[in-house]
Formats: sequence, C-alpha cells, structure tokens
Amino acid sequence: MSRKFTPKVVTANDLRAGDVIYLTAAGQWSRNHSEAELLEDEAIAELRLLSAMGQGDRVVGPYLAEAKAGPNGPEPVHFREAFRTRGPSNYAHGKQEVAHV
Repeated sequence: MSRKFTPKVVTANDLRAGDVIYLTAAGQWSRNHSEAELLEDEAIAELRLLSAMGQGDRVVGPYLAEAKAGPNGPEPVHFREAFRTRGPSNYAHGKQEVAHV
C-alpha cells in the first residue's frame, strides 16, 4: 500500500556558498524556508525536483523535504529540516573549541 503524499518543498545546498536554499514558486532559489513553494501535488513535486536536479551548476543534493503550511509560508515538519533553516553549524563550540594536536 502506498503512502499518502504529504506537502513538500524542494531544498538543496548552494554549490558555491554551501548555504541551504529552497525553490520558490517562481523557480528561483531562496535562503528563506518561508519563501519556498509548498508542493501539495505529488506529480508537480516530482517535476520541480527533476528541474532542481538539472541545475548541477547551481545546487548540490536537491531533495523533497516535508513541510506544512504556516502563517508566513511553509514551515519544516521534521527536526532535521528545522535545524537546516538555522544555517551552518560549523562554528567552534563545545568539544570543537579544544585544539587537537
């Protein structure tokens, strides 16, 4: 039995900057999750993903991420995606502050 399709957004990483980016309804990339196109039709979502996969000169690793409608645009559903909206986590903190010899 197939699973019911749930709303998604297309996300990837910017090839040059490495930032998390989201595909908008206008076909542009945004660093703001709330500007992403919320895809509620599975066929359209797959087409948008294929389009993103064809932009290897701009993005890395595009995929469909679950999202839900929010008052200011799409919102992440899972912790991983919420974490990705906050930006890079490669700043020195905790154990990363200790220099390794």
